[in-house]
Amino acid sequence: MAPFFKKGKKKPEGDPVVVVSGLPRSGTSMAMKMLEAGGFPLIMDGIRTADDDNPKGYFEDERVKDLHKMEDKSWVSNARGKAIKVISFLLKELPEENHYKVIFMRRHLDEVLASQNKMLENRGEESETPDERMKELYEDHLKKVFEMMEQRENFDVLYVGYTETVQNPADTAKKIREFVGPSLDVEKMTAVADKSLYRNRAEGK
Repeated sequence: MAPFFKKGKKKPEGDPVVVVSGLPRSGTSMAMKMLEAGGFPLIMDGIRTADDDNPKGYFEDERVKDLHKMEDKSWVSNARGKAIKVISFLLKELPEENHYKVIFMRRHLDEVLASQNKMLENRGEESETPDERMKELYEDHLKKVFEMMEQRENFDVLYVGYTETVQNPADTAKKIREFVGPSLDVEKMTAVADKSLYRNRAEGK
């Protein structure tokens, strides 16, 4: 999957906030761990700890979950020069005063749904929405998110494929370094991808 950079836009001053985003179960935690391994500082609180669904951790900050109802979002500016994980549904809530470099994880929707269903099963729950309907909803959501990021002048985007990253992590690590900054350690980033955790595969993958 080719990276996508938007250039020539007027950006807010100051270091960019690096945002790792995507649908739930699309590989955002893996991308955050790659950044951490590469030497890039992260914004996370450690409240949500590793479990069977994410054995290597979630790399989240609980404040992100409330972005849609916050009046004061000035704390996001503290993530300038650092990376923070923001689910795709909340990207539109990020304040305008920052320049964002978004690493957006893409994963086959059948795999996303299979992984989400497995997580629900592990919790003794089940989805209230049939997979086919969820797939339609996700497709519509992603279309709107991509359009939003294209329109917002303070967003630059690198699209990263989950499957491609697991199969060729060195290539993804190099693309992220080019996007984020030359100080990242590609070798250490490459070592993060764990093929054993690729447990929900689309047919033919």
